[in-house]
Amino acid sequence: MKASSCTVRCWAVVLAVCLATPQLLDARVTPTHGFDLFSAQEEVQAGQQAAAQIPKQLPLLPDSSPITQYVQHLGHELAAHAPGEQWPYSFHVVNQKDINAFALPGGPVYVNLGTIQAADNEAELAGVIAHEISHVVQRHGTRAASKQMAAQLPLAILGGIMGRGALSQMAQLGLSFGVGSYFLKNSRQSEKEADLLGADIMYDTGFNPQAMAQFFEKIQSQGGSRAPQFFSDHPDPGNRVEYVSAEVDTLPRKQQYRSDSDEFRQIKQEVAGMKPLTAQQIAAGQKQGGTVGLPGADVTPSGNMRSLNHDYFQISYPENWQVFGDRTSAVTIAPQSGVSQDAVAYGVMINVYQLEDPSASLDQDTHALLSSLRQSNPDLRQIGNDESIRVSGVPGRSVDLIGTSPVRDQNGRPAQERDWLVTLERSDGNLLYLVFIAPEKDFGSLRPTFEQILRTLKVR
Repeated sequence: MKASSCTVRCWAVVLAVCLATPQLLDARVTPTHGFDLFSAQEEVQAGQQAAAQIPKQLPLLPDSSPITQYVQHLGHELAAHAPGEQWPYSFHVVNQKDINAFALPGGPVYVNLGTIQAADNEAELAGVIAHEISHVVQRHGTRAASKQMAAQLPLAILGGIMGRGALSQMAQLGLSFGVGSYFLKNSRQSEKEADLLGADIMYDTGFNPQAMAQFFEKIQSQGGSRAPQFFSDHPDPGNRVEYVSAEVDTLPRKQQYRSDSDEFRQIKQEVAGMKPLTAQQIAAGQKQGGTVGLPGADVTPSGNMRSLNHDYFQISYPENWQVFGDRTSAVTIAPQSGVSQDAVAYGVMINVYQLEDPSASLDQDTHALLSSLRQSNPDLRQIGNDESIRVSGVPGRSVDLIGTSPVRDQNGRPAQERDWLVTLERSDGNLLYLVFIAPEKDFGSLRPTFEQILRTLKVR
């Protein structure tokens, strides 16, 4: 039987689509798979447990707020296009001035009010939310926790908890996904994965993916006091606009993208007159929406700063903390109750490390210092990778560590401690170093203060 010319043309179109579709699908970003001890059920449970503590640590806007309802609507619209596991997403607004957002394992997403205030249009805000949804899809939090657990657990125990029991084992190790947790501080690779997957989610929801990369670059170029918190949790992987553009080029072209909406403009007008809390105010325990501060009035850092002039450096610190030591020796800056029996539970230790090899690199010097610190603290362990930083123009290295705190938990056992080591080159060839110290549960609340202290440092 002879086919009509119309039938032939129709089949030609179908064949062309069938041949083209695999190429289009191959170009789409798919969830990556890495080492993960957590089952999907444990991942959701971990996120829900951490989310239950958030209202005690951060000032959340109520679910009845029009701002929260708008973010929830936008978030669920974006999440409907997220690939992979269908996590139970939830969306919340933190009444905090700093530009930031974070996601817990299994679906809870939090956006600071300052981020909404900084967004110029709905597409920019959608980019931030899509980026956080992508961290959930990629399971970045539990994958980071799994790596840390693998470093701490014997192989026999590790094999026994594969796919079961990871959550209880994590609790026994004193690890958590709470506010400021190391496992919510993403690597540059994780950031790039979230950018690329977020670009696809934005595209499928009708937004221009470029708005996401452009927003991140905009707040980075503006700098100031609000952007650093975002980039301490979301380090810039570099070339964001370029690789997001390359991903967009693999997708079918659209004539028009969503950019703004009446709903966003109404919310933008409402948040413009609001005065959200700063991270320092939250840490100081100014209550709003159930926020609580750190235990101990003198541990909670004052909003006012005073200066210390040392022979080797100048630095500012909270005026209700004290300086232990003199201007020619190693010093500790800490609250009175943060130091006991020659152990520091809260505060910062500053000293100079005398180098044996003046020709060694900054990286080599930093690891020589780490080896020296471990001699007096055998349980001190590095988590993640070193990062290059600059403090007042001086090159340095940043290292996250974990150890045992002199503080006891509610069961009388030593609590987990977080330490942040920063090393800086001195003109005499030696190493100035700072160790910021706090129990794991309080480190996230104190980190903005630690970062503020570091920004005031001037090396002599």
